[in-house]
Amino acid sequence: MPVGAVLPLAMRLRWPLIDVALWCGATLAAVLLRFDFELGHLRMGVINFLAVAIVCHLALGFSVGPYAIGHANGSIEEAVDLTRVVAISCFSAFLINLVTNPLWVPRSVPLITGISALLAMFGARFIVRLRSTQTAVAKDNRRVLIFGAGQGGRQLIRSLVRDPNSNLVPIGILDDDSRKRRWKIDGVKVLGTRNDLSRVAHETNAEILAIAIPSADSALLRELRDLADDNRLDLRVLPRTRDLLGRPGANDLRSLDLADLLGRGEVELDATAISGTIAGKTVLVTGAGGSIGSELCRQISRFGPKRLIMLDRDESALHATQISLTGRALLDGEDTVLADIRDLDRVQEVMNWVRPEVVFHAAALKHLPLLERHPEEAWKTNVLGSLNVLDAARITGVRHFVNISTDKAANPTSILGHSKRLTERLTAHMAANSSGSYVSVRFGNVLGSRGSVVTAFTQQIQRGGPVTVTHPDVERYFMLIPEACQLVLESAAIGTDGHVMVLNMGQPAKIVDVARTLIELSGHRDIDIVYTGLRPGEKLSEQLFQDGDDIKQSAHPLVTHVSVPPIEPELIRSRQFDSPDQAAQWVRDQDELSKRQSLRHDLGA
Repeated sequence: MPVGAVLPLAMRLRWPLIDVALWCGATLAAVLLRFDFELGHLRMGVINFLAVAIVCHLALGFSVGPYAIGHANGSIEEAVDLTRVVAISCFSAFLINLVTNPLWVPRSVPLITGISALLAMFGARFIVRLRSTQTAVAKDNRRVLIFGAGQGGRQLIRSLVRDPNSNLVPIGILDDDSRKRRWKIDGVKVLGTRNDLSRVAHETNAEILAIAIPSADSALLRELRDLADDNRLDLRVLPRTRDLLGRPGANDLRSLDLADLLGRGEVELDATAISGTIAGKTVLVTGAGGSIGSELCRQISRFGPKRLIMLDRDESALHATQISLTGRALLDGEDTVLADIRDLDRVQEVMNWVRPEVVFHAAALKHLPLLERHPEEAWKTNVLGSLNVLDAARITGVRHFVNISTDKAANPTSILGHSKRLTERLTAHMAANSSGSYVSVRFGNVLGSRGSVVTAFTQQIQRGGPVTVTHPDVERYFMLIPEACQLVLESAAIGTDGHVMVLNMGQPAKIVDVARTLIELSGHRDIDIVYTGLRPGEKLSEQLFQDGDDIKQSAHPLVTHVSVPPIEPELIRSRQFDSPDQAAQWVRDQDELSKRQSLRHDLGA
């Protein structure tokens, strides 16, 4: 037999041979105990009993028991298999012994033998498991402190201990639950709480702090990040449970990112309601090449629309969206439409051809400083363009229309905010004068969107800085793009006709804190932050609601809704401006006029 085949065979026979020896020892001990250690009772019957038990044990073990399956030593699965095999073998030997005359062994011996043999088998495997754990800890790899002795921590430790190629060795556990203070998981002890991190890190020479709590909130992550920085520890975290495939291991540990620190949680959706709105329907998304529009397309496609039509004026953006959806982007199908919403005839032509049942209107200009300098562009796209889409939707009988708005439309101070406020009001008017359901959805900044502050900061950091922030106290609401789009779909399903659905944005984050976090995550901590001053139209803090709004809770805990005063479309279409400044002033005046009308209405009521 080749040498290479001898070792696997020997390893496979190791535990059967050990278990046979343990059966022999257990039988000998049981007989000696039964007869007060008098050796004269070790007759041929004892050998017969032992032979039957061993034959049964090996036959079961190699067919359906622990020798047929590669269990981890000391695992629950192996213990269950061993218990079943020993119990059946012992019972079989007991029955055969019972019908022999004379009895091979006293009737109590099989019971004592079975229990003793099983305990000895457990003990042997646990010793081997303990020794392998100690061997792994002794390796010269990176030393890891695990924060969290819960399910995630247990699974991570076991994975690291049993994976010789992970290059990570767990050397201690921290957990804030005092009841776990004396716990030990696979030989790794709980050494204290987060307050003991500095002491434990020094005593164990730890190099990495791994947060093994997939559900950890942003406050905990920020505190542990600061503690890790103070003690010169690399920080790693486990992804959310929904992002894990199987048990967590070394490859699942990742660096902290901005989304972790901003603490945006998972969104629970009413999939049935959303499916009822989208499944089997023809859906049109304007601005489909943008950050929000493209993610909306990806989310919508999961709910089985009959057709998904993506409209944008940017052909490259449409190309990118189609690739993300289908893996191919030939731009030769009917699912992509090149059109500018400023062109009323083209918009109506597309609507008449597509005949959509659901429209998500995400096309808009959004860069505040540019629109302050060129307010007529905000008027043409955000106001007139949106009105074109609304009119065409009404004429073609769209059932559900969702206008994507922004938190800057609440108490607006910028042309961007005022133009989006007008779009909300136009949507409210259309809701009252058409057969379909028309709603707006208002939310703040989204992480990773094109041209966002995060993208700008990242590029500045890559160039070596400085990072520019307008004001040390400026703060904004942030969401993840998938989270925002999921709630947009939810709002489309539960929205009340004419209302503005406002997404729960959590707590606003200071922009300077976002900048500092990105600098820290980049590893280039010597990059400076320079303050440039607030730009025209900017606020220190954004708002989600207009002053005096009657805020009401919707059917989803993360969505509220408010009413906005409608505005007549003819008032918009009839306007002609001699200059950009005149356009800007008229747009600003409309919000002030609507406030006065609301005040007079309230006083009259």
